[in-house]
Amino acid sequence: MATGPGLESLVDQTISVITNDGRNIVGILKGFDQATNIILDESHERVYSTKEGVQQLVLGLYIIRGDNISVVGELDEDLDASLDLSKLRAHPLKPVIH
Repeated sequence: MATGPGLESLVDQTISVITNDGRNIVGILKGFDQATNIILDESHERVYSTKEGVQQLVLGLYIIRGDNISVVGELDEDLDASLDLSKLRAHPLKPVIH
């Protein structure tokens, strides 16, 4: 459970990152810096579609630039494991407009 401000409390936990271009990347937070560049391990991108289930593209060890991050959130692993992503349908996220 996240406690306190910032990303420190999320290190070594599974997080979900929404990027400015609408991508959803899930992985274990391994590190970050003052520019909010983050390092994820065991990561994958979830690609949503209204026609077929969620595709998960394996990325492995992955770095996301801080200026490309819109949202970082803690992922409830138990709830996530109970979801059948192959049956989930959703519109892809649109890019964030600043």
